[in-house]
Amino acid sequence: MTGVTLSSAGLDPRRRRILFRCWHRGLREMDLVFGQFAESELPTLSEAELDELETIMNEEDNDLLRWVMGTWPVPERFQTPMFERIVSFRPDFPYPADDLPRKPE
Repeated sequence: MTGVTLSSAGLDPRRRRILFRCWHRGLREMDLVFGQFAESELPTLSEAELDELETIMNEEDNDLLRWVMGTWPVPERFQTPMFERIVSFRPDFPYPADDLPRKPE
């Protein structure tokens, strides 16, 4: 998947704006992570969850990518259930670590 499948027709203006921002992050990897998360979760998020999602989305893409990929520790202010939902959401593309040879057990 590389584009929007959720129709914005039934969404309120705030959710339409968030959906657009999720698919137009600046880094394609973040487009895919946030875009696909929004496709799946946006219609059911509460107002408080939307507030938190927008706060997270205000961070720099390069920082978000490192936190989501686990290469940098997540700052304490983002150690929240919403950030965990984003990180645990598995978009339909493989993470680079998925392609690495596994250490024999």
